[in-house]
Amino acid sequence: MLYGRDTELRELTDLITRAFGGAGGSLLLRGEAGIGKTTLLDAARKDALARGGRALSALGVQAEASVPFAGLHKLLNPLFLDHASSLVSRQRKALSAAFGVTDGVAPEIFAVALASLELVSNLAEESPVVLVIDDAQWIDGPSSEVLAFIARRLESERAVMLLAVREGHDTVLDYAGLPELQLAQLDDHAASALLDAHAPELDRSVRDRLLVEAAGNPLALIELPAAVSEDEGFSHTHLPWLPTTRRLERSFLNRCSALPDLTQTVLLIAAADDEGDVAEILKAAEALVGSVVSPDALEPALAAGLIELRGHDIRFRHPLVRSAVYYAAVPSKRFAAHAALAKAMAPHQERRAWHRAAASTGPDDEVALDLEMAASAAIRRGAPRAAAWALRQAALLSEPNTHRGRLLLRSAEINFELGDATVARRHLAEVEATELGRTERLRLTLWTEALNEESWFSAARVRSFADVADQLADSEKDGAALALKALWPLSIGCWYGNPTQETRGLVVKTARRLQRSGTEPMVLSIAACADPVTEAAWVIDKTARLVPGSVEDPGELHALGASLTAVWAYDLAWPYLCAAVDGLRQQGRLGLLGEALASQAWAAILLGKHRLARSAADESRRLSRDTGRPRWAFVADLAIATLASDRGENDLARELIRATEAELLSVGAQSILSYAQFARGRYAMVNKQYNDAYEQLARVVDPSDVTYHPFVGYWGIADLIEAAARTGRDEEAWHHFTELTRLAETTTAPYLQAMAMYAHPLIAPDSVAESLFQKALDTRLSNWPFHRARLLLAYGQWLRRHRRLVDARRPLRAAMESFDALGIKAFGESARTELRAAGAVTERPAAQSLHSLDRLTPQELQIAKLAATGMTNREIGTRLFISHRTVGQHLRRIFPKLGITSRGQLHLADLGGD
Repeated sequence: MLYGRDTELRELTDLITRAFGGAGGSLLLRGEAGIGKTTLLDAARKDALARGGRALSALGVQAEASVPFAGLHKLLNPLFLDHASSLVSRQRKALSAAFGVTDGVAPEIFAVALASLELVSNLAEESPVVLVIDDAQWIDGPSSEVLAFIARRLESERAVMLLAVREGHDTVLDYAGLPELQLAQLDDHAASALLDAHAPELDRSVRDRLLVEAAGNPLALIELPAAVSEDEGFSHTHLPWLPTTRRLERSFLNRCSALPDLTQTVLLIAAADDEGDVAEILKAAEALVGSVVSPDALEPALAAGLIELRGHDIRFRHPLVRSAVYYAAVPSKRFAAHAALAKAMAPHQERRAWHRAAASTGPDDEVALDLEMAASAAIRRGAPRAAAWALRQAALLSEPNTHRGRLLLRSAEINFELGDATVARRHLAEVEATELGRTERLRLTLWTEALNEESWFSAARVRSFADVADQLADSEKDGAALALKALWPLSIGCWYGNPTQETRGLVVKTARRLQRSGTEPMVLSIAACADPVTEAAWVIDKTARLVPGSVEDPGELHALGASLTAVWAYDLAWPYLCAAVDGLRQQGRLGLLGEALASQAWAAILLGKHRLARSAADESRRLSRDTGRPRWAFVADLAIATLASDRGENDLARELIRATEAELLSVGAQSILSYAQFARGRYAMVNKQYNDAYEQLARVVDPSDVTYHPFVGYWGIADLIEAAARTGRDEEAWHHFTELTRLAETTTAPYLQAMAMYAHPLIAPDSVAESLFQKALDTRLSNWPFHRARLLLAYGQWLRRHRRLVDARRPLRAAMESFDALGIKAFGESARTELRAAGAVTERPAAQSLHSLDRLTPQELQIAKLAATGMTNREIGTRLFISHRTVGQHLRRIFPKLGITSRGQLHLADLGGD
């Protein structure tokens, strides 16, 4: 019976009920040790089993927190063995590598996550599934990331994930956005009932004292009465106050101390072990005591209620029993237990390495090299973060004059590649005092400069960096490639910051010296980001000689696409960004995919591909948050805000801009504020608030303003010029137009050239305006449908102002139809209003077009388009990183929205053709 937990249990069973109906979900239980998390999880598991469901369980163990995918292996390995054939080949290989079954190309962690989700989804089709993860705070990092990925994608599955985390522990799951249930202490009534049920014979004074001492903790109310019988003075002596956890541990230790010595030895080894396998624990005990140890040695601990056997595994009565046994032992005994375990698991290299490390009393290069091998295995299994941690621990076990510096340096490099610059800097600082070879010392200097933000703005620091880069390029085979990788952050700093022109030029010169081929993507990207104005023409010319199909690495395709967007060549960037997104999907590189989708979304906005922009931005914001890249999520949010303005969704646009600006300021990401200003400017333009539009957009090109970003500023340069013209700021309009035409000529950037063509007739005298309108509409704006439609609208307005109503109808109708086709309702309504004012009869947009565009969510539209091409649910799920069952659920919602009944009719629906 669960005392005082009826409400909490009902919440769990209701979640299971919904999952049995195909609407699964997740719930994270949080509370102090002994508060009842395990009991609730067990009750929920039994409830699911009683209804015909299936339960999969995993228990986090502190000793295995460093072993990548250990927790996931516990949870899914029995399922994987029986259902591996249900996965597509790539997913099967990813899980096999993660579980150490096969060697091969290291899988991306999210390829492992998607394979795990599919495995659960496949099982759920047979019968509903409940995933139970207890003590999740001790689940290893890679497994936690996979669990978070799955937990966020169960809403359409017959599956539910229940996790328990002990209060006071930070985990990856804290940032997963999962619904939480905080377990509070039992109230007085429930606490009294629980105590009376387990110890009805207690003296009244002892009972009252226990209720106070237990403080509503269920485990304390059950276990502390046992301590009373061993402490006759309990009711008469005022014991010093101890936290509930400490008091429980002391109670468990009292029971342990009464056990035979051999049983205590076996318990200590079990507490130090990371698997709980009886045979392995007994084998280690034999190595420690030097004689045969039979399973009978466990009987006293089983009788005392400290452990239980589940199949061939030892389970402690509660995690506090394990921690009490382990930490009560003197260090020498703990070291000996780990050493014995290392001998017992000789065939298991990774686990042996960690136990050898735990058994070490000081530096030991042999153990350090064993941990380095474990790091290499973690890389192969797709767990680079775990590998970086292993290298760090290996470094701490090395002598300062042997391997320590090399191992710390490699750990720093991996952390840099993972985007954790703070940890990388800390490790580099530790390397300084260690012994390094010449090449390693050069790499240290290189990375130290690359991660020092002062280097991004100082010409002297860039010269120093360049000198080291040249030496490194000459001293090792891959030195030039490594130097270019280290130079990349400096170029990004130049794009987001405001360094001197000398600094920009030095970064570019350094990249070119390191260049090994005429069209090396990294060199093009560095040049484009470091000095967009000076290098745009060169980057555009070099990239024009390539075709996306000639570049195999999707990371390089993304670099090329990003370099072209940095120099305002969005039309040229488009095929590279699309190819990058497709390639990154296939490789399961979700972190970089989220970034590429954000770039694609903004390029699509500027190209007038609003429907695709909406889908790309929506997916980017989800993936970026999934992969711990909130800044890219903010960039995607601001793209969605801009699109919302264009669609006339003003409330959504305002709220997204407000919320994102607040987030950017709170995390110190001022460099992205320019995106927010662009979104504000577009919102004002859409709503004909031209004075506000001018003030918002002018800030982005004002060097004294905190939102200043000259390159982002030119995204909205045409709007700025138009807003100036519409508010009587003729001098400012011509100033900005002059700057625009100069920049367009210098850079040869297609977008800037098109914007100059767009803006010129808006500010020209009436005597030449019409010819400029016609010239722009006939030539440069063919690749920019959004701006072409806006210019048609402006031309029609100009004709109407000059009382040429009949002539005005043609461009106004063309503008209206273009905006409707693009799904840009706000401007479409403006064109429709102008057309009526010109005396024409207008109709609302086609009902079917509105049906498909406005009623489908971005993800539903994405799924509908993919299904219309003939892709199966499983293929769509793999592409979008959701399960095939979720795809099916989406399609069932999509069909009625489109007025169809099957996927075979999707080709009849108007899904847009961005």
